[in-house]
Amino acid sequence: MTINEHPVLVLGGNGKTGRRVADRLTALGRPVRRGSRTGTPPFDWTDRATWPAALDGVGTVYLSYQPDLAVPGAVAAVESFTRLAVARGVDRVVLLSGRGEPEAEQAEQAVRQVVDAAGGRWTVVRASWFQQNFSEGPFVHDVRRGEVALPVDGVTEPFVDADDVAEVAVAALTGDGHASEVYEVTGPRLLTFAEVVAEIAAATGRPVRFTPVPAPDYAAALGRAGAPAEVVALLTYLFTEVLDGRNASLADGVRRALGRPPRDVTGYARATAATGVWAA
Repeated sequence: MTINEHPVLVLGGNGKTGRRVADRLTALGRPVRRGSRTGTPPFDWTDRATWPAALDGVGTVYLSYQPDLAVPGAVAAVESFTRLAVARGVDRVVLLSGRGEPEAEQAEQAVRQVVDAAGGRWTVVRASWFQQNFSEGPFVHDVRRGEVALPVDGVTEPFVDADDVAEVAVAALTGDGHASEVYEVTGPRLLTFAEVVAEIAAATGRPVRFTPVPAPDYAAALGRAGAPAEVVALLTYLFTEVLDGRNASLADGVRRALGRPPRDVTGYARATAATGVWAA
């Protein structure tokens, strides 16, 4: 069996980036195993007994941790999984990482050390906030009701398109020249959350406003809406710690990996509005 005949394990195969990565690999004719709780075989980050079967016969892994590398226990889990993966013959790991998160950088270091020690290849795709958080994530319902209320105000972020993240990952999973690279992927512009919401409003042709709120009020609202405590803690951490201006700069990861500029929020908003996902 050649390397191209081994299945690529795509963890988070039904998620924002994993689904896109798996679809692109399939379109390229590469066999894909979607690593998820509903996959065949199932994969669950919280059940290590599911890991060996998911890795059976795999040569390459797209490693994305759910819900985020910032949650407690994530770094240890990623390191343990990577050790098992290389022990079972995986020689290429592409890690989805988070920009500006100390825990994500610890996970990057763990993956690098384990894969390097085994003589394999690793690539890190370090992403900024996804544009798709407004259409496939926690803010889509707020857009539909016409108000996005978040505990952030004037901080800018270079929102990245999840399609760009997936294309960079696929290039690293299938091509040469990406080993030992850290691709920091961002969009082409720095925007506030209010400016992104304004782009969405313009694309939908209806009023959608942005309202900054205090972090405790936001956490309380999430709790009343039934969000699990760990999700409330994660989002509060991201808004109050990571979104402090540390990521208010552009990076060239998309261009270095793909030879083209990243997709802009305006195009994302127009294309997404046309699908009707933001209809009131």
